[in-house]
Amino acid sequence: MNYDLMYQSCNLCPRNCNVDRSVVTGYCGCLNTIKAARAALHHWEEPCISGTKGSGTVFFTGCTLRCCFCQNHSISQEGLGKEVSIKELSQIFLRLQDQGAHNINLVTATQYLPSILPALDLVKGKLSIPVVYNCGGYETLHTVKALEGYVDIWLPDLKYESSELSMRYSGAKDYFQVAKKAIKQMILQTGSPQFDSQGSIMKKGVIIRHMVLPGAKDDSIRLLHFMKEELPEGMYYISLMSQYTPFFHSKDFQEINRRITTYEYNKVLDEAIRLGLDSGFMQEKSSAKEEYTPHFDLEGIL
Repeated sequence: MNYDLMYQSCNLCPRNCNVDRSVVTGYCGCLNTIKAARAALHHWEEPCISGTKGSGTVFFTGCTLRCCFCQNHSISQEGLGKEVSIKELSQIFLRLQDQGAHNINLVTATQYLPSILPALDLVKGKLSIPVVYNCGGYETLHTVKALEGYVDIWLPDLKYESSELSMRYSGAKDYFQVAKKAIKQMILQTGSPQFDSQGSIMKKGVIIRHMVLPGAKDDSIRLLHFMKEELPEGMYYISLMSQYTPFFHSKDFQEINRRITTYEYNKVLDEAIRLGLDSGFMQEKSSAKEEYTPHFDLEGIL
């Protein structure tokens, strides 16, 4: 397969820019050369992802969603990162495995899909740990299906049910309609969650992340009802996050220029429990700290 053709008239994400990324950038802000800002063991994912040794996390430059409150804005929207070749990326994967990583964790990688696939092809037979696809949930069915056989664990966000909120904060009015189809396909491709022999490290499955936003607990509750009513029971884990911290352009939206309250988070958590959505993870309110954001200092990038 000629992966380079996928960069021409680019439709890798739902933005459908149709630009030739060998010449100009798309909405993601990226050309057709991989850029990454960090490749290192990361200890702040869900316990079944980070475990005791850490997740081998590669943070890619650029983003197809570009949320106004992004905690990783220096790489998602400001271009921080260093170019790496496909071969160099494959070597990064192997080096992280040698360092003891429980998995290879690809963070916001969709804009580089035509380069990610051949990099993974180069390490087939050498990589013995799962591949995690850590994304904003705003994925086309075509992209999700292209990753079948490559991705073992999907770690998507499910950010909004409201098209008004998704348009206001992420410029994506169609976010929920797109994300719910993508997540259903992710579950279909992975099947039920599987763990190691100790039952502590995930080997295959889907973990749906949702971060509660200030003033949006009702939207969060609507998402919980969607999960309960439309997703297959027992086929995914849920991760309810309280870590929202005002970042980047949050100050331009006064209603989210604060941290969430204990009341807001507990209302969402209580509803999840009431609905029986209790397979997964919750965060302590102390997670809403800036120090949980990694330092993007090009660590591990060749």
